[in-house]
Amino acid sequence: MGRVEGKVAFVTGAARGQGRSHAVRLAQEGADIIAVDLCDSVRGVKYPAANEEDLAQTVKEVEALDRRIIASAADVRDRASMQKAIDTGVAELGRLDIVVANAGIMMMKPWDEQTPEMWEDTIGVNLTGVWNTVQLTAPHLVESGGGSIILTSSAAGLKGLPFLVPYVAAKHGVVGLMRAFATELAESNIRVNSVHPTGVETTMITGEDMQAFPGWLQAHPRLSAMSTNLLDVQSVQPVDISNAVLFLASEEARYVTSLAMTVDAGVTQY
Repeated sequence: MGRVEGKVAFVTGAARGQGRSHAVRLAQEGADIIAVDLCDSVRGVKYPAANEEDLAQTVKEVEALDRRIIASAADVRDRASMQKAIDTGVAELGRLDIVVANAGIMMMKPWDEQTPEMWEDTIGVNLTGVWNTVQLTAPHLVESGGGSIILTSSAAGLKGLPFLVPYVAAKHGVVGLMRAFATELAESNIRVNSVHPTGVETTMITGEDMQAFPGWLQAHPRLSAMSTNLLDVQSVQPVDISNAVLFLASEEARYVTSLAMTVDAGVTQY
């Protein structure tokens, strides 16, 4: 216990799934939390959106651990709303040490069925949103004398995966952001790393697009092995990713930076 005791962590996409898990796991180890989530739908996304009740549940779970949490609805694409959420949280909790840029969406279609709107929204949330998060929070980490920034990428940030052109492009871009920010922020004692999960048991993998996925693979059988994990699991739990986030946030990883850390059951080995 206490691996991030006395720290304050900012987590995007915190209303449920991986984001909630990250917030709770960090709180279990002593961190106070600034939590944001869109709490609304994004056009074209085929799985249910998180809402304000979901974010309230995250607050309840963090507070049950006797940790403080400041939560608000904010769109990672909207710099003004993000700036307000960050500044309000830091003013209330006094500092910022850890940033987890976790918010993301996924829309699946074969390459020739992808639309400009799907591209725009996926890049907006999954890449521009990460850039906004890091650029707006980093000054607070500089002021705190250093810290840790963890960016949620994907196995799709390290390899091509089928039926996910905008998602793969955005998640590869996250690796570029990680390496670029790690390079410039090192002089301020700020470490920047990315986490690359295989499929995670969240609402994201329950949508209509995922229901069509087996049929698309049947039509393109040479692509099937690309989504197969080496370990005998189809997907992992949010806490498996949260444990990696906690490690990267803690002093145990004090000399770990510019690392693309896989928690992928071996899927990127294909």
